[in-house]
Amino acid sequence: MFSITSKGNFNHLEKYLKKSLGNDYMSILEKYGQRGVQALAAATPLLSGETASSWDYRIVKQKDGALAIEWINTNINNYVNIAIILQYGHGTRNGGYVAGRDYINPALQPIFDELAESAWKEVTKT
Repeated sequence: MFSITSKGNFNHLEKYLKKSLGNDYMSILEKYGQRGVQALAAATPLLSGETASSWDYRIVKQKDGALAIEWINTNINNYVNIAIILQYGHGTRNGGYVAGRDYINPALQPIFDELAESAWKEVTKT
Protein backbone atom coordinates (compact mmCIF):
# COMPACT_ATOMS: atom_id res chain seq x y z
CA MET A 1 0.00 0.00 0.00
CA PHE A 2 1.20 3.52 -0.75
CA SER A 3 0.13 6.48 1.31
CA ILE A 4 1.05 10.13 1.42
CA THR A 5 0.91 12.12 4.62
CA SER A 6 1.82 15.62 5.59
CA LYS A 7 3.10 16.55 9.03
CA GLY A 8 3.14 19.87 10.75
CA ASN A 9 1.18 22.18 12.95
CA PHE A 10 -2.44 22.37 11.87
CA ASN A 11 -3.63 24.75 14.59
CA HIS A 12 -4.89 27.35 12.11
CA LEU A 13 -6.65 24.72 10.04
CA GLU A 14 -8.29 23.17 13.09
CA LYS A 15 -9.50 26.60 14.24
CA TYR A 16 -10.91 27.28 10.77
CA LEU A 17 -12.62 23.92 10.58
CA LYS A 18 -14.11 24.18 14.07
CA LYS A 19 -15.37 27.68 13.37
CA SER A 20 -16.81 26.90 9.96
CA LEU A 21 -18.46 23.61 10.81
CA GLY A 22 -18.72 23.57 14.58
CA ASN A 23 -16.39 20.59 15.17
CA ASP A 24 -17.68 18.73 12.10
CA TYR A 25 -14.58 19.15 9.96
CA MET A 26 -14.80 15.68 8.49
CA SER A 27 -16.81 17.05 5.57
CA ILE A 28 -14.02 19.47 4.64
CA LEU A 29 -11.42 16.70 4.90
CA GLU A 30 -13.66 14.47 2.79
CA LYS A 31 -13.92 17.23 0.17
CA TYR A 32 -10.16 17.66 -0.10
CA GLY A 33 -9.56 13.92 0.08
CA GLN A 34 -11.82 13.37 -2.93
CA ARG A 35 -10.30 16.29 -4.82
CA GLY A 36 -6.87 14.76 -4.20
CA VAL A 37 -8.03 11.43 -5.61
CA GLN A 38 -9.31 13.19 -8.74
CA ALA A 39 -6.07 15.15 -9.14
CA LEU A 40 -3.92 12.04 -8.68
CA ALA A 41 -6.01 10.00 -11.11
CA ALA A 42 -5.72 12.75 -13.73
CA ALA A 43 -1.95 13.10 -13.23
CA THR A 44 -1.02 9.41 -13.10
CA PRO A 45 0.87 8.28 -16.22
CA LEU A 46 -1.40 6.00 -18.24
CA LEU A 47 -0.64 2.70 -19.85
CA SER A 48 -3.57 0.53 -18.86
CA GLY A 49 -5.25 3.11 -16.61
CA GLU A 50 -5.29 0.67 -13.71
CA THR A 51 -2.95 2.72 -11.52
CA ALA A 52 -4.87 5.92 -12.21
CA SER A 53 -8.16 4.29 -11.23
CA SER A 54 -6.68 2.74 -8.07
CA TRP A 55 -6.38 5.95 -6.04
CA ASP A 56 -8.38 6.37 -2.86
CA TYR A 57 -8.03 8.22 0.42
CA ARG A 58 -8.77 7.75 4.07
CA ILE A 59 -8.94 10.08 7.01
CA VAL A 60 -7.04 8.82 10.03
CA LYS A 61 -6.80 10.02 13.58
CA GLN A 62 -3.19 10.20 14.66
CA LYS A 63 -1.80 9.43 18.11
CA ASP A 64 -1.83 13.11 19.07
CA GLY A 65 -5.52 13.37 18.10
CA ALA A 66 -4.88 15.27 14.87
CA LEU A 67 -6.65 14.16 11.72
CA ALA A 68 -4.75 13.46 8.50
CA ILE A 69 -5.70 12.64 4.93
CA GLU A 70 -3.80 9.70 3.45
CA TRP A 71 -3.96 9.05 -0.27
CA ILE A 72 -3.58 5.41 -1.19
CA ASN A 73 -2.95 3.55 -4.42
CA THR A 74 -3.89 -0.13 -4.38
CA ASN A 75 -2.45 -1.19 -7.74
CA ILE A 76 0.10 -3.80 -6.69
CA ASN A 77 1.82 -6.14 -9.14
CA ASN A 78 4.18 -8.87 -7.87
CA TYR A 79 4.26 -7.21 -4.44
CA VAL A 80 5.29 -3.88 -5.98
CA ASN A 81 3.13 -0.78 -5.71
CA ILE A 82 3.03 0.58 -9.25
CA ALA A 83 2.39 4.17 -8.15
CA ILE A 84 5.68 4.12 -6.23
CA ILE A 85 7.78 2.88 -9.13
CA LEU A 86 6.14 5.39 -11.48
CA GLN A 87 7.04 8.15 -9.02
CA TYR A 88 10.58 7.07 -8.11
CA GLY A 89 11.71 4.85 -10.97
CA HIS A 90 12.77 1.21 -11.01
CA GLY A 91 15.28 -1.26 -12.34
CA THR A 92 14.40 -3.58 -15.20
CA ARG A 93 15.00 -7.32 -15.64
CA ASN A 94 17.77 -6.64 -18.13
CA GLY A 95 19.74 -4.42 -15.77
CA GLY A 96 18.39 -1.16 -17.12
CA TYR A 97 16.68 1.61 -15.27
CA VAL A 98 13.41 3.43 -15.91
CA ALA A 99 13.50 6.94 -14.44
CA GLY A 100 10.66 8.01 -12.22
CA ARG A 101 8.35 10.88 -12.95
CA ASP A 102 7.28 13.21 -10.16
CA TYR A 103 3.54 13.30 -10.76
CA ILE A 104 2.24 13.01 -7.19
CA ASN A 105 3.64 16.22 -5.72
CA PRO A 106 2.52 18.49 -8.59
CA ALA A 107 -0.94 16.90 -8.50
CA LEU A 108 -1.44 17.44 -4.76
CA GLN A 109 0.26 20.82 -4.38
CA PRO A 110 -2.76 22.83 -5.63
CA ILE A 111 -4.98 20.90 -3.18
CA PHE A 112 -2.62 21.73 -0.29
CA ASP A 113 -2.39 25.37 -1.40
CA GLU A 114 -6.15 25.79 -1.65
CA LEU A 115 -6.74 24.18 1.72
CA ALA A 116 -4.08 26.37 3.36
CA GLU A 117 -5.39 29.54 1.69
CA SER A 118 -8.95 28.79 2.66
CA ALA A 119 -7.98 28.10 6.26
CA TRP A 120 -5.76 31.20 6.44
CA LYS A 121 -8.52 33.48 5.14
CA GLU A 122 -10.92 32.08 7.67
CA VAL A 123 -8.65 32.43 10.71
CA THR A 124 -7.54 35.95 9.76
CA LYS A 125 -11.05 37.35 9.28
CA THR A 126 -11.71 40.43 11.33
